[in-house]
Order: sequence, then structure tokens, then C-alpha cells
Amino acid sequence: MGISVRNMRNKGSGRSRYGLMSEINVTPFVDVMLVLLIVFMVSAPLLVNGVPLDLPETVAGSFGADTEPLTVSIVEDGRIAIREEYYPREEFSARLKAVGSAIEEGFGHRVVIRGAKTISYEQVLDILALIQQAGFHNVALASVPVQGE
Repeated sequence: MGISVRNMRNKGSGRSRYGLMSEINVTPFVDVMLVLLIVFMVSAPLLVNGVPLDLPETVAGSFGADTEPLTVSIVEDGRIAIREEYYPREEFSARLKAVGSAIEEGFGHRVVIRGAKTISYEQVLDILALIQQAGFHNVALASVPVQGE
């Protein structure tokens, strides 16, 4: 009839020696989430193709492409970039020919012109003429979709 002290200790604490633990440890979960956040914050700017620009808005849709296009960017101050490297206007056509010779599709590769909002139409046409002189004829203009549509 006697109750042993050993049995009372186990019953009073709410946990047995081999019972399940009902507490959730969120520290490892938070650590993983913070690492993922940092990875995405570091890699997001690298996903931009070409130099950062303030592109004009339009309602035109995007074109489907299997390969990444060659980007030519025109910055507000008139500098020209192929992908992320700036070139003087005098070297631009020669450098573009070299790039066309080096890529697999050659001069049939799509070239996308990314021009800042504030550049003139004349500057875009000038760059378009240089691209055509280099041998590329598959050219598109980049823009940002209109917000709210």
C-alpha cells in the first residue's frame, strides 16, 4: 500500500524518463532562414542582365528565347556597354564583331538594346546602326512592363 518516493518523482514532473519532448526548438530553423535570406540578397543583384538602368515602361509583351540574349546598354551619360563592360564608341563595333565571332550562334544571336529613359531616340538609332554594321540583324529593344496592367 505504500507509494514509493521514486514513483512520485516521475509522476510529479510531467515527464517520464523516456517520454516525448513537447517543446519546439526554433533556433536551427531561424538560422537556416537567415542564411537563405543572405544568399538571396547577395544573388539577386547578379541576376540583372547588363548594367543597371531606368528602362522605359510599355505594354509590349516579352519575347520567348531559349538562349540568353546579348545585351547592349546605353547609360544616361551616353556610355555604351556590352553585357556589363563599357566601351568607347570607337571600339564598340569592333568589340561587338569579336563577341559575335566568339559565340556559338554567331551573328544570328539576338541582341537586346537596353536604353535609359532619358536618352534620345537619335542615340538609340546610332547604336542600332553600329550593331547592324557589326553584322547582327536580330535586334530587340528592352523595356519594363507598365505597372497596374
